[in-house]
Parts: sequence; C-alpha cells; structure tokens
Amino acid sequence: MLAVTATVLIALIALAIPIGAALGLLAIGLGLVYSPVPLDRALGEIFWRSSNDFLIVAVPMFVLLGELVLRAGIAKRMYDALGHWLSWLPGGLMHTNVGSCAMFAATSGSSVATAATLGTVAMPECERHGYNRRLFLGTLASGGTLGILIPPSINLIVYGLLTNTSVPKLYLAGFVPGILLALLFMGTVLVACLIKPEFGGEAVRSSWQARLHSLVDLLPPLLLFLLVIGSIYAGIATPTEAAALGVVGALLLSVWTGTLSIGMLKDALLSTMRTTGVIMLIILAAVYLNFVLAAIGLTRELTQFIESLGLTPLQMIMAIVVFYIILGCFLETFSMMLTTVPLIAPIIVALGYDPIWFGILLMVLLEMALITPPIGINLYVIQGVRNDIQFNDVAIGSFPFVIAMALTVVLLIAFPQVALWLPELVSGVR
Repeated sequence: MLAVTATVLIALIALAIPIGAALGLLAIGLGLVYSPVPLDRALGEIFWRSSNDFLIVAVPMFVLLGELVLRAGIAKRMYDALGHWLSWLPGGLMHTNVGSCAMFAATSGSSVATAATLGTVAMPECERHGYNRRLFLGTLASGGTLGILIPPSINLIVYGLLTNTSVPKLYLAGFVPGILLALLFMGTVLVACLIKPEFGGEAVRSSWQARLHSLVDLLPPLLLFLLVIGSIYAGIATPTEAAALGVVGALLLSVWTGTLSIGMLKDALLSTMRTTGVIMLIILAAVYLNFVLAAIGLTRELTQFIESLGLTPLQMIMAIVVFYIILGCFLETFSMMLTTVPLIAPIIVALGYDPIWFGILLMVLLEMALITPPIGINLYVIQGVRNDIQFNDVAIGSFPFVIAMALTVVLLIAFPQVALWLPELVSGVR
C-alpha cells in the first residue's frame, strides 16, 4: 500500500496536476479503494475544523504583512541601506542579498515572498557592477529560503499546528540556526570571491556619512520585527494576534512613508487572497489525506516497517534526512511538510528526540528542497524575475549554498543545542 501511494502521488505530480488537487485526488482514491466505509463523508467536518483553527488565521496576516512591506517601498530602502554596510566585503552586494533576505524574512514569514521581493530589487545591480551572474542569482534563491526558518515563519506555525508544539518555542529555536545559516551563506560568497576575485565584480564604495544616514531606512523592518516577535514574548499577543499587529504596523509605516493608497491596498489584498487561497487548498487537501492514511492503516504500516529495520536513533535520523533530501527534489516543500510530518513526527518523538529540534532540522531540509532541481520553487521564482534569466544559471549558482545547508544539518544533528539553547534559556515560554 505504501509503494502504491508513493507511486500514484509521483505520477500525479509528473502530470503537472497542481499539488493541492493531486493530494485531494490521492486521498479520495485511497479512501475509495482501501476503506470499507465512505471516508468522504468526513470532508466537511475536516475542512471546517482545519480552516477554523485560530492559528491558521496567522497565515494570511503574515502574507499581507509581506505584501505591504514590499509595496510600501520598505524592502527597497532596506536593501540600499544594507548595501552601504556590507558592500565592502569581497562579493560586494551579494552579501547585501543575503542580509536583506534575512531581514525581510523577519517580517514576511515566506521564502517565496522573500525571494521574489529581493530578486526584483537586487537584479538590476548584478549587471551594473559586473558580478558573476550565477553566484549572484544563487545568493537570491538561497537567501530567500531563510523566510521559513527565521521567525516569524508560516511553515513553523503549520508545523506547530500539526505536531501540537509551541510556536513561540519554535520561533526561539529558529533564531540561532537562521543567523548561522545566513552567515554560512555569506561565508560561501566570501570564499568563492577570494578564490576567484572576478566573481565579486567592481568594488562598491560607500562613505561613513552615507552609512550613518542609511540607518534610518533599517528602522522600519526592525520595528516591525520587534512589534511581531516582541509582542509574543512579552505575553501581549499570540502568534496570530502578533501577525495582525504586524499588519497594523505596516499600514502605519505606509502612511508615514506616503505610499498608502487605495490602489496599493487593493493590490496587496488581492495578492494576499491569491496566495492564501493556494496555501489553504494545499493545507486542507493534505489534512484530509492524513486522515485517510490513518483510517486505512498506512500510518501504522509505515511505523511498523521503520521499527522492523532495527536502526539506532542516529541511523534513523540520517535515513530521515536522506528521505527528505530525495523527496525535496520532487515535491513542493509546503505540501511535503504537510504530508510527511504527521507520519514522521511520532517516530521522532518515540526515538526520544525533541519535536522542537526536529522542527528546525526539518525547516533546513525544506530550505534545501527549495533550491534543488527539478522542483525547487525558489529557482523558478528567481528565474521569473526577468525574462533573460536561465533556470540552469540559477540552479548552478545555488549549488554551493546547498552545501552550506548540508553543513547546517550536520551541526544540528551533532549539536542539538544550536536549536534548543535559546528556548531553554528563555523560561516560561509556552
């Protein structure tokens, strides 16, 4: 049954059927073939219960927050400001790409939104300063993946919902690995440009006066980050309420910058509704698929199969890592998380591992999937920024950063405190 399920899912994806529809069709088909009772009668209850969860409301709020930050011009000013501070390093504005992605990730919660926004802002600088095109594109595709690791992250919210894990603790756990991964990305650029100086293009100079003057443009994203994350850890708001506070803050900043208008707000809301609609379709289809898998006994079958392998906990973790790396080449990351976490998470807990630690490890593996062909979403997002960008250039330029992610995975497995230190330090977080 397990082999049949995997084969059918891969076939549906190969037919270019949208992932939400593929998951739904697979669930209905499995229910009809393997269940003695009509499972489709539970559709209404499952859809209502899943979409009515208070935590899910945070998803459209964080999407809208990112849209407002983009359309208010905050992202462009942030990029220019970071350019004054980071462009002196070997690699110049490629370090700015990574730093800007990290900062934007701290407001948007989405890797795709981060990559698309900073890709649009940064690409004109590539030709202007003569950077190696592939490496420049790689910094944007890989830097964009930080959106699902650095809080506030939509994927961490959904993981917390699936595993009944504290979202504030997951957010705390994501800080250190997120900063570490951003530094590894910058280190990758640094090493590449030291080996081949021509990759770094012409030097971008900036005066101390310009750097100090640019600090004001870093305040809006910093204020939004403090408003969202600070309200959670101050006990003022839940993650969902904090997301709403972030939207209010972004609207006030739009008023302050003079960019708020009916047209701008309309565009932001329409884009938010489109993105949220796609996300919710995938979530609902995946939740129903999980229900069907449990009802027909596939979850139990998978657990028994894994137990029969007789692997040690470390060997099991390594097998799961390899499983996600391979799966990430063929599945969209959000749906991959939704379909596998309900199966894998109980096994992880049974092995004695912390579900918070596994959540962070999973996010890094999902980040890797975002930039590994043929289905790496961020590769297509960056390719779509301009008509003259080739997919192969983005994929080749992203490969060194996959190695940096693999190193992060090794560090998380070898030193779990990289993720768990901050949640354990901050006591009383629920």
